Amino acid sequence: MPHVLTNECSNRLVPAQFVPAAHASASLASAEAALLVALTDQARLALGNKPELPISDFPYRIGRECRSPHLLARMAKELERRIGATVQVNDVYLVEPPSAPFLQISREHCIIERLDGDYFLVDRGSACGTVVAGKRVGGYRKGERTRLFDGDIVVLGTPESPYRFGFHIWATPLGN
Repeated sequence: MPHVLTNECSNRLVPAQFVPAAHASASLASAEAALLVALTDQARLALGNKPELPISDFPYRIGRECRSPHLLARMAKELERRIGATVQVNDVYLVEPPSAPFLQISREHCIIERLDGDYFLVDRGSACGTVVAGKRVGGYRKGERTRLFDGDIVVLGTPESPYRFGFHIWATPLGN
């Protein structure tokens, strides 16, 4: 896969299909997608040790994986989801270790949606909420919604949470 641009967050090359919308050629037919970039080691581990999460289907549901300290119980839950034996309530399951000193991510934490070209983060009644660009959204099981902008910092959980991501809007070539 060709790499064409250095990502400002991590100073590394980004695959060509995720060129920032601001850098996309006006003559190139493209559509927008979103990208969550892990900004901390814990965020990267929560993504299954991946540096970023491309999002092109909306609404996109984010929540945590089973916290059971028992490996077999966690594997059984994952297998049930993969074979369709249980309802899949999230599009991505973030991993939060059961040994974490403070639990930040709810099973059904938030949704990223796209409406009329704008992006929004919707809290799904999470316990700790989410911090977007320094503003708390949701928490205490009340749910809320806020608009997302390119470059926003998204913190899943309390402001002290280690699950920090950069939100970016990317132009993707049509047909990909």
